[in-house]
Amino acid sequence: MAGRTDESLPTLTLIDTPIWRREGGILKSRIVTWEPSEEFIRNSHVINTPLQTMYIMADLGPYGKLGYKKYEHVLCTLKVDSNGVITVKPDFTGSRGPYRIETDGEKQELWKYTIDSVSSLAQPEEEEREQRALRDLYGRHKEYLNSLVGTDFETTVPGALRLFVNGEVVSAQGYEFDNLYVHFFVELPTTSWSSPAFQQLSGITQTCATKSLGTDNVAYFSYPFTFEASFLHEDESAGALPAWPVLYCEVLSLDFWQRYRVEGYGAVVLPATPGSHTLTVPTWRPLELGPAAELRRFFIGGSLELEDLSYVRIPGTFKGERLSRFGLRTETTGSVTFRLHCLQQSRAFMESSSLRKRMRSVLDRLEGFSQQSSIHNVLEAFRRARRRMQEARESLPQDLVSPSGTMVS
Repeated sequence: MAGRTDESLPTLTLIDTPIWRREGGILKSRIVTWEPSEEFIRNSHVINTPLQTMYIMADLGPYGKLGYKKYEHVLCTLKVDSNGVITVKPDFTGSRGPYRIETDGEKQELWKYTIDSVSSLAQPEEEEREQRALRDLYGRHKEYLNSLVGTDFETTVPGALRLFVNGEVVSAQGYEFDNLYVHFFVELPTTSWSSPAFQQLSGITQTCATKSLGTDNVAYFSYPFTFEASFLHEDESAGALPAWPVLYCEVLSLDFWQRYRVEGYGAVVLPATPGSHTLTVPTWRPLELGPAAELRRFFIGGSLELEDLSYVRIPGTFKGERLSRFGLRTETTGSVTFRLHCLQQSRAFMESSSLRKRMRSVLDRLEGFSQQSSIHNVLEAFRRARRRMQEARESLPQDLVSPSGTMVS
């Protein structure tokens, strides 16, 4: 590789001379920066002031071809803001080696250069004045940020817990028909829970076509929703267990004539712990016996529906001891996936008083209730599997299952 690597390297001399070139007559700014650089992020995040920029450039073209833009290279960029702060990029060479530029073309060349500051050293009074200016600058910027945030931070009342949920209906999979949409709502327990009057606790996704993913047909919604609710613990009894909000969902499908069918109902208790949670809600739908019902569902739409969606679980209005669903025939369908980001706010999290212990005991009991519910679900699934095994065993011929059966030749 040919190059000019003489012992005497070109040196850039920087002197504090107020000769600057402004980039245009006015400050150029874009409303949206789609691909911000690291320098842009750093400057915009810390402080945003008008800048004056000067470039030190070199024309490294071969002899006889000077003046072409493609041979121009930026050696150094200097910027000064309205507060008198000068930025040099790249930095002064100092004890590091020289900077390198490799040119392309028929004859590749290697150029080396250094950047040195030959300005006289600042006096102690000037350094102190500079530090004072920087402190004032960042102090004003801190006040500006405080004015944007404000001082009226909204806090909860003593003994209350505020729940924020940023959720997303991710997908629905395993259903019979195409063009699915999901109707969902959040039911707050009637006691101790409340929500703002403007709060919307329900929503409907867009209609989405399914795509094949393995053996299932999956509809991706990516539908966001958000809500907040407040819990005020007033029951002082040790055995009182707080009820938690429940998320209900109804999956429907549209046919060619814009008639809908119910594909499934489902419900899940919202997570009692803060953080990110991904929940898969299994669904079922009422089933009517006979081929006529299925033919009507396929050709003209319509099917059995629940008048009250909370009947999927235990309705909040139910006051009895036992809820009977005897005679209701159902069929297992697909599932709906939700992604929930839960936040909790309470004064009890930072207070070292009986209030904190009381709220913590409430959450601990609630977490224990969630664990008991999970164990109950596992035992219930085991009972169902055992019952299906017994039914299958009874349906087999006795000669196969009886150890004393005789072989017929």
